[in-house]
Amino acid sequence: MISEGNLAPDFTLETDTGETVSLTGFRGRPLVLFFYPRDDTPGCTKEACAFRDAYAEFQERGAAIVGVSPDSTDSHVRFKDKYSLPFVLLSDPEQKAAQAYDVWREKTMYGRRRMGILRSTFVIDADGVVSRAMYGVKPDGHADDVLAALS
Repeated sequence: MISEGNLAPDFTLETDTGETVSLTGFRGRPLVLFFYPRDDTPGCTKEACAFRDAYAEFQERGAAIVGVSPDSTDSHVRFKDKYSLPFVLLSDPEQKAAQAYDVWREKTMYGRRRMGILRSTFVIDADGVVSRAMYGVKPDGHADDVLAALS
């Protein structure tokens, strides 16, 4: 697990606009990095829309928001357009970032075991250090918890 106080693992992934970005490109300001299982599913939509609805408050605190899932960039474009999401979504189809942050886990769903993303959020400070690691979060109230972590 990633612990608070550790340097956040770097990664390079493709954005929903087709650009390639690295974690180090966000240095100089706080970053909210949230991992979610799938675009346009009930829990993921609730979580993403809560971040959208509080986006102005995150901006007031100088924080960038970035979502990561294994979905394709095309899926991310549809998801962003459908819900007017104002932040970057990154495609992690090979789960490299998810594994680096220890959120690629075995899960049991409908009696079957499979690998998937454990919904988790990391607040990373301007120097690239994890100031808050939140594993296994629930969508309800999560954006508020993340805002509190930025205070």
